[in-house]
Amino acid sequence: MASTLTLKKSYRPVQSLQQFYTGGPYAVSADGSFLVCSCGDTIKIVDSSNAAIKSTIEGDSEPTALILSPDDRFLYSTSHTRQIQQWDLSSLKCTRSWKGHEGHITVMACHASGAFLATAGADRKVQVWDVEGGFCTHYFKGHKGLVTSITFHRDPNRYLLFSGGDDATVRVWDLMSKKCVAVLEKHQSTVTSIAISEDGWTLLTAGRDKVVNVWNLRDYSCVTTVPTYEALEAVCTFDSATPFASFLSSFIQKQGKNKFSSSSIQFMTVGERGIVRIWNSDGATCLFQQKSSDLIASSDKEEVKRGFTSAMMLPLDKGLLCVTSDQQFLIYDLEEHAEDGMNLVLKTRLIGYNEEIADMKFLGEEEQFLAVATSVEQVRVYDLASMSCSYVLAGHTDIVLCLDTCVSSSGSTLIVTGSKDNSVRLWEPQSKRCIGVGIGHMGAVGAVAFSKKTRTFFVSGSSDRTLKVWNVDGISDNMEEVSNLTARAVVAAHDKDINSLAISPNDSLVCSGSQDRTACIWRLPDLVSVVVLRGHKRGIWSVEFSPVDQCVITASGDKTIKIWAISDGSCLKTFEGHTSSVIRASFITRGTQFVSCGADGLMKLWTVKTNECVSTYDQHEDKIWALAIGKRTEMLATGGGDAIINLWHDSTAADEEEAFRKEEEGVLRGQELENAVLDADYTRAIQLAFELRRPRKLYDLFCEFCRKTDADVEIDKAISAFGKEELHLLLEYIREWNTKPKFCHVAQFVLSRIYTIFPPTEIVQIQGIGEILEGLLPYSQRHFSRINRFERSTFLLDFILTGMSVVEPDNENENRSKVEEEHKLVEKQEDYIHPEELSTKKRKSKKSQDRKQKKTKVAYINAAAIST
Repeated sequence: MASTLTLKKSYRPVQSLQQFYTGGPYAVSADGSFLVCSCGDTIKIVDSSNAAIKSTIEGDSEPTALILSPDDRFLYSTSHTRQIQQWDLSSLKCTRSWKGHEGHITVMACHASGAFLATAGADRKVQVWDVEGGFCTHYFKGHKGLVTSITFHRDPNRYLLFSGGDDATVRVWDLMSKKCVAVLEKHQSTVTSIAISEDGWTLLTAGRDKVVNVWNLRDYSCVTTVPTYEALEAVCTFDSATPFASFLSSFIQKQGKNKFSSSSIQFMTVGERGIVRIWNSDGATCLFQQKSSDLIASSDKEEVKRGFTSAMMLPLDKGLLCVTSDQQFLIYDLEEHAEDGMNLVLKTRLIGYNEEIADMKFLGEEEQFLAVATSVEQVRVYDLASMSCSYVLAGHTDIVLCLDTCVSSSGSTLIVTGSKDNSVRLWEPQSKRCIGVGIGHMGAVGAVAFSKKTRTFFVSGSSDRTLKVWNVDGISDNMEEVSNLTARAVVAAHDKDINSLAISPNDSLVCSGSQDRTACIWRLPDLVSVVVLRGHKRGIWSVEFSPVDQCVITASGDKTIKIWAISDGSCLKTFEGHTSSVIRASFITRGTQFVSCGADGLMKLWTVKTNECVSTYDQHEDKIWALAIGKRTEMLATGGGDAIINLWHDSTAADEEEAFRKEEEGVLRGQELENAVLDADYTRAIQLAFELRRPRKLYDLFCEFCRKTDADVEIDKAISAFGKEELHLLLEYIREWNTKPKFCHVAQFVLSRIYTIFPPTEIVQIQGIGEILEGLLPYSQRHFSRINRFERSTFLLDFILTGMSVVEPDNENENRSKVEEEHKLVEKQEDYIHPEELSTKKRKSKKSQDRKQKKTKVAYINAAAIST
């Protein structure tokens, strides 16, 4: 059966959930499609629908304020360096930067026209900048403390600017007269938020003194004060065209509250309590209040209460956005409710920062959700389709360290969690509530495991070195009260903390891995010791039973993975390859393969039979603490210290199909290339050779071109249609050809045609052109120097031969006349010479000719030696 299995060869990351918000400033686009968030020293641009990071802007320090222009073309940011920067979002480049404040800037605001930018901060000053000109137009002084909020009037024709600070005042600045026209002194604490009504004549200010003040902008008088009994962080008004406003009007009519005047203002507040409330300014009436908070209930030990830090109405009827102190973005919608008439529904929850991922498991029969335990007190359940947090399970009073999931015999999904609060909890995800609590451990619960077959119990391991078997049979998810779980068996299992637990497929055995470097196998349900697995040199982080064989796999801090026989506890195989501690190892492909991950940030795919590491993946920047295996979908999920969750799909079949398709396409294109060569269609042949990435064939084609009389025209025609990427690749080929004297002539010829066809400005814009030119220059200089030496050598040869009268003149008539004159001269000389002298001179002449021939031969030999 195992021989028919298709072994996996590769996985492909399909989705990734990364941290995008670490607290601080943020901005929302005009259409609500994306968010701009500060994340450490960087700025992340995030899709508001699925928290996918679209782009990242690198900064010099942590941003202190962010604002988008009304048309979303520009982003304005500032940090502790006091530098104001303007970013073009289309190119993600800084187009302008300047300084103007003596302290760091805390708030910024853009005018509705986009022409002005207002900044304020720790230096107690408010400044207005001309965006196009880049100069300061207004410089306001008057606040006696930090400026905490600032906004322009929503009417672009009314040039008013409002600022609030921790001096408990709100100041109104007239941009036309450049003066402070009013100081609103009614608050007793820091003013945190400012809002303007739709008609533009009412101002609402909220503060940490737990009140909202309503002001008339005609005479700057305080109309009313609304006590909210919580420190407020944000106040928002509703436009009449939004669903919120229509819901409110219908709700008011149904409640029979027609006593409100037409001038009354409906507004929303959020603050330290973590609930949303809607108010009417007439009579300070609370129209709606959430029954319970969607945030974590803060413990009494905490000095700072957790709640909302800001809120705003999203454009285009996308709902209400609330930001929490633990880096969450909550988007609400109003819906009708049968009993209460109106209900606020949490539509989307985006987690900006997860901290370290401690453990995670797939949830449900279809594995559409992922339960994640991070360094917080609640379990976050993510929808894998949208990668948004669907809901949270809150109840633990300390960090959740481990979790496991199962589908019970009745078909309901269950989650069990272990925490640093020394307790285990059983959850029913559909109702999002805890149905059972197990108390009894004396230390943090670091490992839990559900039974695989009956699903009527689970086992927990703790830092108190004990194992406990908990019975969940008989606990109904319909019970309103939380049940107390009972432990069926307890055993002191190890000498140090227990890190991992696994239950066999038939529920007869449980294996525990500990920091004491041993793994123990126990018989259920009484936890009787069966065998102890000894051999690791460091603590064991992960244990798991094979789904088909009588063996156990363990991962240890000694950088190894071992497979053990259950019968006698002997080590069957050892796998080495990780460069640091191996934290997780899980079987896949029916036990024939397994996946491991470790502190080196690597995930590895292994084949058990061959001891071979098939693939290695480096998608994490820190330790990988969590590994989840999809039982039905064979999907993987990894998470770790970098707060990133990666989803992996098996891409073996897809990769093989793609490789086969590419091979088939390569064969067809190769045949087309050969046909083009046979048809002497060299232009088409060059294009095909280039597309098929065949540099040798491309060189041969250029050689054919060079032998033709119209080589320039044909090559220009072939490469003139190349783009920047294709031209870059061609230059790389030329650089390689240019390194060898055998190929350099063709390389130089094609290079000269490139410089002729394409202008220098276009060539300079090619990515990596500098590196290519650095590789071309030295070899080109060497080739030209060699050719220059050869050419000089030929000149020397011509000079020698000419000087020795070996090279005949080109003009035949001149040669003939000179010969005739020489003959005549010889005849005249012979007339005056005695015959005996003549014979002596002839012998001397013959000897001189022999010597001259020998000299000529030597000259030829020397010239040949020089040329070679």
